[in-house]
Amino acid sequence: MNAASLWAVVRRPWLWPIAVRQALRLAPNGWWRNAPFLPLPDQRYLGFRLETQYGNAVHNAEPHDLVTYLEWCRSYQRGLRRKRARG
Repeated sequence: MNAASLWAVVRRPWLWPIAVRQALRLAPNGWWRNAPFLPLPDQRYLGFRLETQYGNAVHNAEPHDLVTYLEWCRSYQRGLRRKRARG
């Protein structure tokens, strides 16, 4: 993640919980056992996702795309909670 993408999320505190949740979901099992001891996604998976979106596995995610993705994840989670509450 580049600084612009990080800053785009930092400026939106309502996205912090979903950003942490997604980081943990995308991190490989046992991520805490290996340096840098952060829940970073597998580089092969990240390369695949970047290539499918931008056509290039080394392209940095655009900040607005990251924000849009996190907002989508947030709204999806809210929808699931509402659906469960209704039964």
